Amino acid sequence: MSGTEWSLSAVFDIVADAVPDRDVLVWTGVRRTFVQVQDRTRRLGAYFAEQGLGIRQERDGLQRWECGQSSVAILLSNCPEYIETMIAAFRARAVPYNVNHHYNAREVASLLAFVGADCIVFHRRFAPLLGEVDLSRTTLIYVDDGSEIPLPAGSVAIDEALEAGRDVGRLPDPSPDDIYMVCTGGTTGHPKGVLWRHNDIYIAAMAGTDGITADKIAHHANKAHPVWFAAPPLMHAAAQWTAFSGLNQGATIVLHDDARPFDARTILETAARERVTLMSIVGDAYARPMVEELRRHSYDLAALERLGTGGAFTSEALKHEILELLPHVTVVDGYGSSETGSMAFGASRKGQETRRHTPASGGAVLSFDRTRFLAPGEEEVGWTARTGHVPLGYLGDPEATERTFPEVDGLRVSVPGDRATYDADGKLVLLGRDAMVVNTGGEKVFVEEVEEALLLHPDVVDTLVVGRPSDRFGEEVVALVQLKPGVTVSPSDLREFTATTLSRFKAPRAVLICDQIGRHPTGKPDYRWAREAALDAVLAT
Repeated sequence: MSGTEWSLSAVFDIVADAVPDRDVLVWTGVRRTFVQVQDRTRRLGAYFAEQGLGIRQERDGLQRWECGQSSVAILLSNCPEYIETMIAAFRARAVPYNVNHHYNAREVASLLAFVGADCIVFHRRFAPLLGEVDLSRTTLIYVDDGSEIPLPAGSVAIDEALEAGRDVGRLPDPSPDDIYMVCTGGTTGHPKGVLWRHNDIYIAAMAGTDGITADKIAHHANKAHPVWFAAPPLMHAAAQWTAFSGLNQGATIVLHDDARPFDARTILETAARERVTLMSIVGDAYARPMVEELRRHSYDLAALERLGTGGAFTSEALKHEILELLPHVTVVDGYGSSETGSMAFGASRKGQETRRHTPASGGAVLSFDRTRFLAPGEEEVGWTARTGHVPLGYLGDPEATERTFPEVDGLRVSVPGDRATYDADGKLVLLGRDAMVVNTGGEKVFVEEVEEALLLHPDVVDTLVVGRPSDRFGEEVVALVQLKPGVTVSPSDLREFTATTLSRFKAPRAVLICDQIGRHPTGKPDYRWAREAALDAVLAT
């Protein structure tokens, strides 16, 4: 700690000291209290330190795109050890980072070579994904999962590491300047490591506030006992932010077992059993099966106050259905990115549904030329931006750092690449990622707007919209559509339906009916798949 700035492990210790016997991590049959996790992370952190992991160069001697700390790659599906590994690495002043366990061995090797891997903590079943990685100088710690997969030489069970890390006196003092890093594929799939100072990510995405004191942190933890359910995989930033926002306020964090396929019944049974007060999901991919399950069966979700959705598009139709089925719940539609943290939110209640987002502190809209900040009411379509607590930059990439985190009016800002404008009362009207805009005949079409219009059709289950080359228009709007089983709808009917709510130039000129829409395991859209599939779409004439 420095002044009233905080490292993430220091915040955890304040909360753990305030509510030591409260459950903090719940996963399948495992329950661990704050004091248990505090002890485990101190011992694992000491083991990291004994292996030589830690600080190499302090922040003030580095460029914004440089990291002077050891790296700890986390190749785990959801489990308590995921969060514990992160906190333990913070204690050793190392940098944990997420590795997508849906990557193949070549992709894992590429990511680890790009970021570095002084240590890898992995589920045993993922050992084959390390087959193309040079592990000769890497500390290897595995979490047993009953798979009995052969292990790389030198691998140590996490329980052995915990036992060996008894000398917690070896732990260094953490710093608010230490790095939190999240790896993101972005829209191109090329990995990027977003570098945040601990204190900045604490305020931007993990429930911190400027100038908060230790007494106030402890007070917040003591005054309530929320139960937060992070349903998405922890290998993605949004789920990490849900988990850390909760535990930084003394919440019990329930984790979904994402080693198994998404099952809405299991999700809802868990929420009912644990008396969950807040649950986070990923857009329509989670919301649709949950709505279908809520129609089939009744669940005691009286404790549920908020349903947070983000990371992917959530249709207005599904939000409306959730509020009809769970009228006491507030649906919080969050907007943010790895480069901005939690930047804006829209809170919908039954009878008070909204598509607008209220900016968080530092949330803003830049002009199209990125030279000034727009004022509420200005009609120009600009770029979402955040000022104040923003990342330092992208690991090893000075050019991308300067492009995404420029200086405007003397302020360093984060510009993630999303288009937006203000409405008259200062709320954000989000239009979508600029990379996904279709320029057709000189008109710009934001694909999320078309997707939402298509989802209003009673027979459409899921959809993605992209552009494809057109001799006549340069690009044309193409819709990939999944229909309800046994239903037949023609491409022309879908085009005409869309044109009833949107300008005709925005309606898809071609449609491909698909058995299944391509999405990543997290529920996020697979636009690379969509662009390839769009080449086979049939003209909607």
